[in-house]
Amino acid sequence: MLHWQFKQYNDLTVNEFHDIVALRIKVFVVEQNCPYQELDGKDKKSYHLICRDGDGDLAGTMRILPKGVSYDEVAFGRIVLNIEERGEHQGDQMMIEAMAFCKAEFGEVPIRLSGQKHLQSFYKKHDFKAVGKEYLEDDIPHLEMYYKPS
Repeated sequence: MLHWQFKQYNDLTVNEFHDIVALRIKVFVVEQNCPYQELDGKDKKSYHLICRDGDGDLAGTMRILPKGVSYDEVAFGRIVLNIEERGEHQGDQMMIEAMAFCKAEFGEVPIRLSGQKHLQSFYKKHDFKAVGKEYLEDDIPHLEMYYKPS
């Protein structure tokens, strides 16, 4: 059973922020062999979804960026699940939780994200549509994806 929580950057403890960054580096830098500038200043302006497993360990995280931080719209970024949580539909639950948070916090607003191309069908299940052309980000094919409330 996973537990979900949302916090603004200033409400994170030092240990929570450490765990968030450690998981992102574990997956994006080490697992995907992709050196990039992890700390970009946007965390300070974001809400953070914290997903903990039954033992209290960080299982997943993502940041929710208010309008104007990355795009003109609210945005999702640094979406990541620990490898042990993948394949169990935990990513689907993460998106459901994040979408519900956005609706409660910002209302029915469009949401944009930059997703790895191999995850296009995953995001499509959550009503995100690819917009624009495929592009390389840190040598990984990406698509800009857009959710428009109905």
